[in-house]
Amino acid sequence: MSKNSLEERLAELEMRLAFQDELINTLSDQVAKQEMDIRELWDAKKMLHKQLKDISPSNIRREEEETPPPHY
Repeated sequence: MSKNSLEERLAELEMRLAFQDELINTLSDQVAKQEMDIRELWDAKKMLHKQLKDISPSNIRREEEETPPPHY
């Protein structure tokens, strides 16, 4: 192998490494953002679940509203 060929290969490897480092940083930032989004969505889901539970009537009557069974 010639010295020029080795230098070209080294330069190409350095460019690839720089590109991969940039890509890894971009992906890491994206994963962190998505994790925050997921946390916000879970919090919103919990809040909506609580609100729905508070406004929807239960199909089960409270004990004082129940009529006694016929055998009493």
